[in-house]
Amino acid sequence: MDFTFTEEQQTAAEAARAVLSGVVPDGVPSPALVPGAVAEDIDRPLWAGLASSDLLSLTLLPEHGGAGLDLVALCLVLRESAKMLARVPLLETCAVAMALQRYGDQGLAAELLPRIGRGELVLTAGSNGRSGHDPAELAVKARRKARTGTTGKDMAPGRAADSADAAFGWVLDGMQSAVPWAQAADWIAIPAHTDEGRAVVALVRPAQDGVTLAEQVSTSGERFAEVRLESVRIDDRALIDGAGAWEWLRAILTTGTCALALGLGEAVLAMTSQYTGKREQFGFPVATFQSVAVQAADRYIDLRAMEVTLWQAAWRISTGADGALPAEGDIAVAKIWASDGIRRVVQTAQHLHGGFGADTDYPLHRFHAWAKQIELSLGPAAAHEEALGNLLAAHLLD
Repeated sequence: MDFTFTEEQQTAAEAARAVLSGVVPDGVPSPALVPGAVAEDIDRPLWAGLASSDLLSLTLLPEHGGAGLDLVALCLVLRESAKMLARVPLLETCAVAMALQRYGDQGLAAELLPRIGRGELVLTAGSNGRSGHDPAELAVKARRKARTGTTGKDMAPGRAADSADAAFGWVLDGMQSAVPWAQAADWIAIPAHTDEGRAVVALVRPAQDGVTLAEQVSTSGERFAEVRLESVRIDDRALIDGAGAWEWLRAILTTGTCALALGLGEAVLAMTSQYTGKREQFGFPVATFQSVAVQAADRYIDLRAMEVTLWQAAWRISTGADGALPAEGDIAVAKIWASDGIRRVVQTAQHLHGGFGADTDYPLHRFHAWAKQIELSLGPAAAHEEALGNLLAAHLLD
């Protein structure tokens, strides 16, 4: 198995490090010290910097102004962004753009994707459903409905029954909770189900009729929203209904979250290494104590496991390569390691920092809050182990 990155992928990671070098994790109030969100808006200067470095268009095709790179390149960039606690919906915007490009209406794609790449539009996605426990697409109903009837009173004067006024659209009802930065987004991708039980993805604007945003705040202090939909009407082209579109978007969001967990964990372990190398007890750096070294080594092993399972999942999604199990199996393994691994890394870091780790003037507590949010987003490892077990039962291995 060769996980060597291509020159283009390495260049994307280097560009991300350059853009993010000016970001400081404590650039906003601590989530432990403010009752609400740490900021009202995303980091707009950083968003502009990502756009000017062509990182927002990284996975877009050349005809849309992009570099045409894959999910592995995006995960490399996300990994770097998590090290600096970047307050931007980079994952959500890129994931929805990729789904629109792959499955959506090509006219709408041609209209929106170049603007997304230039940083003119911000996208986000709802993937938690009502509670985060049930499938997200079941929380919203998408009903096929004609915009106008076929009677004369329903139609514009002088228009025929087969005119554009009689075109069909969709009506959405339901809600999605914990949608990241919905208030700052220009478009929100909403998973839904049709009368036939198909999973689809609807693109809605936060300000359109029938859409209500209720304020929510994440564990990390980021601004989230509960998005309520009441008879929200969208055009046909705003519904991404290609077979497997929602499942593919969900896979991108999940794998990208694993990349965020990896980057954050690497930053925390580096912070812990620096601290224990300087902190002395009995005249020696605590890093030289066997119990400290063993705990740090265990967390290093966690990170390497998180890394290898992440790249396996990202590679399966990007290439569509066959395997003993469907790609969902690799994603489940990556989620298991990311969910448990990031928790163990930050807990060990807090332990080895002692009381200093809880000091709000020191950034570790911010990373702990972000790690907890990532863990909650991924869900408990036990649930993914059950999903993996079901896949193994359904696909007997030789």
